[in-house]
Amino acid sequence: MRRVLAALGLVFLLLVVSGLGISFVALRHYDAPGPLTDQRTVVIPHGGTLQVLATLQQAGVLDDGSLTRRVFTGATALTRVDGAFHAAELVFPAHASIRQVLLVLRHGKPVVHRLTIPEGLSAIQVATLLERAPYMEGSFPFPAEGSVMPLTYDYEWGMPRAQILARMQHEMDHALDQAWEGREVDPAIVDRHALLILASMIERETAIADERPVIARVFLNRLHDGMRLQSDPTVVYGLNQGAGPLGHALSHADLLQPSAYNTYVITGLPPGPICSPGMASLYAAAHPAQGDQLYFVANGHGGHDFASTLSDHNRHVSVFRATKHAQQAVQPKK
Repeated sequence: MRRVLAALGLVFLLLVVSGLGISFVALRHYDAPGPLTDQRTVVIPHGGTLQVLATLQQAGVLDDGSLTRRVFTGATALTRVDGAFHAAELVFPAHASIRQVLLVLRHGKPVVHRLTIPEGLSAIQVATLLERAPYMEGSFPFPAEGSVMPLTYDYEWGMPRAQILARMQHEMDHALDQAWEGREVDPAIVDRHALLILASMIERETAIADERPVIARVFLNRLHDGMRLQSDPTVVYGLNQGAGPLGHALSHADLLQPSAYNTYVITGLPPGPICSPGMASLYAAAHPAQGDQLYFVANGHGGHDFASTLSDHNRHVSVFRATKHAQQAVQPKK
C-alpha cells in the first residue's frame, strides 16, 4: 500500500508541475466509500480495464459516474506494477472504495465452492451431481462405475467438469492402491478390480462401520465354498444400472431375473462394481473380520444378524419378519 500511495503522490506532483493539473476531488474519490450496502460476490471476466469496470458497475460495486470511470482507469494504470486483475469469482466488501476494489481485483482469494460425493453412489448418480454442480464449465466423459472416490471436492468458478472428474478418479486410484498394498491376501480376491467390486457390495449392504468387515467375511467365505453371494444390491443394480431405488421391494421374480449382476443367479463376484465405495468399505474388503459366518439378514433395527449355519439364519429371518410385521401393525393408517 505504501508503494501505491507513493506512486500516486509522485504522479500527482508531476502532473501539477507539468501544468496538466489533477483534482483533489479525484484523490478523495479514490478512497471514498462505494455504493455497495452489503458484501457481494462478483464474477470478474477475462478482459480489459473497461470491461472489468463495466462488470463492477453492473454489479453495483462501483457507481457509473464519469468521475469513477476516470479515477478507476487512471488508478489502474498508475498501479499496474501491483499486478494484473484476476478473472475469478471475488468477494467485495460493503462500501468498497476504488482503492479496496483494486486490491481485491489483484490480491483477493477466489470464492471456493464444494461438491460432496457421498459414499455408495452409482456412476449415473455421480454424473448427475457433476452435471448439476454450479459454477463449473464444460462437458465430461461418463465415469466408469466405481471410479470416483467419495469425498468433498473444492473448486473455483469456471473450473472444467472434466478436470474435477479426473481429480475424483485420481483419488479413487490412490485409495484403491493403498487398500490393495496393505490388504490381507485372499485367494478369492485376485486383483484390485475384484477388491473394488467387493468393497462396492459392502458399501451398499450396510452403513454401520462395525458390520463392514463381517459382511466382507461372509462374502469371502461364500466365495471359498462356491456359494452364490445372494446380495440384494447387486440384483437392484442389474435391474436399473444404478439409477436409484427400484421404488418397490425386490420380488421373487426380480431375484430370478437373468443378469450378469444378479448374484442369486451367477456364481462369484459380479463383473464390475455397483457403486463408488468409501475408504471404510475398501479397508473392510482388504481387512475382513475373522470367522465362519455365511449368512446375514436385516434385524429390523438398522443393522444385521449374522449366522454360520442355515438353521440360525432361518431363525434370524423369522425374527426379522415378526419384527417387521409388528412395526407395520403399529403404523397409523393413511
